[in-house]
Amino acid sequence: QVQLVESGGGLVQAGGSLSLTCAASGHPLGHYAMGWFRQTPGKAREFVAAITWSGEGTLYADSVKGRFTVSRDDAKNTVSLQMSSLKPEFTAFYYCAVRWGTGGYYYKGAYEYDDWGQGLQVTVSA
Repeated sequence: QVQLVESGGGLVQAGGSLSLTCAASGHPLGHYAMGWFRQTPGKAREFVAAITWSGEGTLYADSVKGRFTVSRDDAKNTVSLQMSSLKPEFTAFYYCAVRWGTGGYYYKGAYEYDDWGQGLQVTVSA
């Protein structure tokens, strides 16, 4: 059974940068689409970024386009989210997720993913 563990969260000032990493154990991530989502209290989980199994395709929420970069390193069994020019409204709990189905696409819906990490807090102060 796969275990996804996010790391790299924390507190940063507005305009700053953070890099999140999602490390998998128990199953290789290669050939599977991955995604990042975020959630704030009382709200639904929100799509942030996704990457195809090959890493050649990426998709971003409009709010983070040009600020965030998603990438993967299948040799290390990790997926990363580089975040820059952070804004206070990006404060949330961030999760990574994997979709085990085949297919060369990226996916925006939380329901399309099969396994999730426990998430971590990212706080952007004004």
